[in-house]
This record gives sequence, structure tokens and C-alpha cells, in this order.
Amino acid sequence: MHPQRETLASRLGFILLSAGCAIGLGNVWRFPFIVGKYGGSIFVLLYLFFLALLAFPILLTEMTVGRGSRANIVHAFHKLAHRNKTLWAVLGGVLLSGCLILMMYYTNVTGWLLLYTKGYISQDFQHCATPEDFAQLFQGIVSDPRQAVAAMVVTCLVGGFVCAIGVKKGVESVVKVLMVVLLLLMLVLAGYALSLPNAMEGLRFYLLPNWEHFAQKPMETVFAAMGQAFFTLSVGIGSMEIFGSYLDWKVSMTRECLCIIALDTLVALAAGLIIFPVCASQGIDVSAGPSLVFISLPNIFAQLPAGDFWGTMFFAFLAMAALTTVIAVFENLIAFPMDAKWMNRPCSALVVTLVVILLSLPCVLGFGPWSHIQPLGPNTTILDLEDFIVSQNLLPLGGISFILFCATSAGWGEKNFLAELEAGQSWHIPQLLVRYWKYVLPALILLIMFIGYCQ
Repeated sequence: MHPQRETLASRLGFILLSAGCAIGLGNVWRFPFIVGKYGGSIFVLLYLFFLALLAFPILLTEMTVGRGSRANIVHAFHKLAHRNKTLWAVLGGVLLSGCLILMMYYTNVTGWLLLYTKGYISQDFQHCATPEDFAQLFQGIVSDPRQAVAAMVVTCLVGGFVCAIGVKKGVESVVKVLMVVLLLLMLVLAGYALSLPNAMEGLRFYLLPNWEHFAQKPMETVFAAMGQAFFTLSVGIGSMEIFGSYLDWKVSMTRECLCIIALDTLVALAAGLIIFPVCASQGIDVSAGPSLVFISLPNIFAQLPAGDFWGTMFFAFLAMAALTTVIAVFENLIAFPMDAKWMNRPCSALVVTLVVILLSLPCVLGFGPWSHIQPLGPNTTILDLEDFIVSQNLLPLGGISFILFCATSAGWGEKNFLAELEAGQSWHIPQLLVRYWKYVLPALILLIMFIGYCQ
């Protein structure tokens, strides 16, 4: 018997909403600069390999736990576990905290994107003409507490308000519109980028393997590709699990997860088709790091015909991608006090919004003139630390936790997990894949993490 719970209005709504959670800064901000840092297409191939080998099976596991429990990750582990229910619930709480830590810096970066979009619309950047001008502009934005905090608060209020309306009327309806607009903007921007002079040079870097570059730091590249595969799908901390809890049991879980991962991968690869040709057309270093989006690309737009228009389009694209994830992760956080029967949806949305705003302040203020007092070292920000905790630790370890929960008798158990996973589809999961998921997958994740830490 499946517990009663609100379901989404349509299959398309589920796919776009789940993909909206996965599609975000990991695809359109983090993916391009980390590809540039690790040598182009070799990293892309490893990333696609880990998506199929590691992230997809864990996405299936996470979504199946959500549908089987009809609850958030904490209550799902407690409800489905056969033994040690409290211990599993505590572990679920640790994973849920990953969503909170993610929002503590994600809302900050989303706020920057909103400020850039606003700046392009109001033509505030016309005085900038050199990379130094845009570097000064970016530093001014991130170090101005009034601007940065206001943008972060607006981001949180949008996430909280949409979730307060409800799953169907709020979350599903808004994210569907954002996703459709995002995909249209992506197509327009990719077409424009590919039409620029020297665009093919950027594509060569992006699509042709560079084994010499890979040989310089092979295991670091492998470790980064695994982290990116987990980060871009947001698997391992329960942010995808909550949408499984809204899915009808008659739907094929495998088919839906394939659609989600395909759409997520399409956006990530398309972001590269936009950014690398644009950089190549103006001779910009694609390994510039996070500043690639906030300094290098705005400088390029300033040199192009109708640059303000294309800058507006690009940062609106980034902001919409980020907001879909913010709304989706807020829904996961808001579901916890609701499932615990502590408060109704509007009250839960209000409390979560206020908590995220307060906990996001250290990251926002960490870029201000007082940032020298932070105990993280001269080249490490609070954002870097929070990103490291989530993407390199909680996401892969959370993936292992989901596997252990579903594979062991102390948790949900393999038989129950497979019964739920196969509901709604006419074929059974081959035993070879079950053994891979149960034994090989956790070992692979731990091995890659160990080697990555040893670098």
C-alpha cells in the first residue's frame, strides 16, 4: 500500500520539476569553468561516464525511496527501515542538512546572477569596457553587503513564496514555465555563439580529447568529474528524493529517471556550446574559474554588437536555471516540518525561508571588506568550504547511504526496493545490474574519493 500524498498534475510536470532541481548552477556555471580547468573533452567524457555509471543508479535509488515512502528523506528512512529506525532517521537528517548547506551558498550565487540580469536590463554596465572594469564591477557587487544581501534575500523569498502556494499550483506551475523559457534561451544563445568568428576553436577544445593535458593530473580530473556528476544531478542528499514522493506508482521509474538525466545532460552540454565558442571568439582563457561567468563573459558581451541584449539573455538564462534549483531544494526543506506535522505549508515555508536567509549571511558577508578574519586561509572563501562539504563529501557519501539503506535488511531491503522500483514497468531489473549496484558501485565511489583525497 502506498501512503496518500499529493501527486503532481502531469508526467511532464514531474520531469521538468525534477530536471529543474538537477539543472542549475552545476550545469551552466560550474560545468563550463571546471571543464576548462581540467582540459576540455577528456573531462566531459569522464563526466558522462560517471553520470551513467554512478549518478544514474543513485538517482533511481533516491527516487524509489521517495515514492515508496511518500515522505521526505528523514521520515522516509524512519518509515521504511526494518531496524534501527532512529539511526536511519538521524542519517537522513545529516543528508537533509546537505540541502541546507547547499542553499547557504547557492542563494548567494543566484543573487549575483539576479544583480547581473538587472544590471544588463537597466544598462548599468555600459561604463565597463575592459576585463579590469568587469573585475572591479564583480568585486563591487560581492563586497557590497547591501546589494549582495538584498539579492540573496530576494532569491530566498522567491523560493519560499513559490513553495508556500503548493506543489501543483506553485512549485510545478512556476518551474514548468521557467524550464520552457530556459530551454528556449539556451537554443537562441547556442545558435548565436556558434555563429561567432573562431567558434570552431572553442568547439575543438570542448569536443576533441587532449590526452597531454589529462596526463598532467589524471586522478584529480577523475575525482572532479565524479563530483560534478553528483553535483549536477543533486543526488545523494535527498533533494531528488522528495519528487519521487510525489510520483504516481504506476509510472515507470527507470523511464522517468532516464528523461531527467537526458534533459540535465543536454543543458550542461549546451552550456559548453554557448560559453566555449564565445570565449574562443575573443581569446578568453576558458580555465579562468568562477570568474569566467562574472568577469570574462561580460567583457566579451561588451565587445559584441548588441552586447547588452545578449548579456541580458545569458544572465537571465543562468538566473532561471539557478532559481529552478532553489525552488526545488526549498520544497525538500519545507516538506520536513510538514511531514513531521509540526506546521502547515505556509508556516513551514516562512520558517525555512527565514532560516536559510540567516544561515546564508556568512557566505554573503564572506566577500566583504571584513573577509580577512575568516579562518579558511587567504585563497579559500566560505563559499568554497560549503561547496567542498556538499559536492565532494555529502553527495557521494549520501549516495552510498542510499545504496546501503536499500540493499541491507537493516534498512529497507533489496526485495522491497526492487518491488517498488519495478512497479509501473513491464520488465525486471537484471540480476547483474543489481549486483553491480549493490557491491561494485559503493566500492567505486569510495575508491575514487580516497584517491581524490590523496592527491
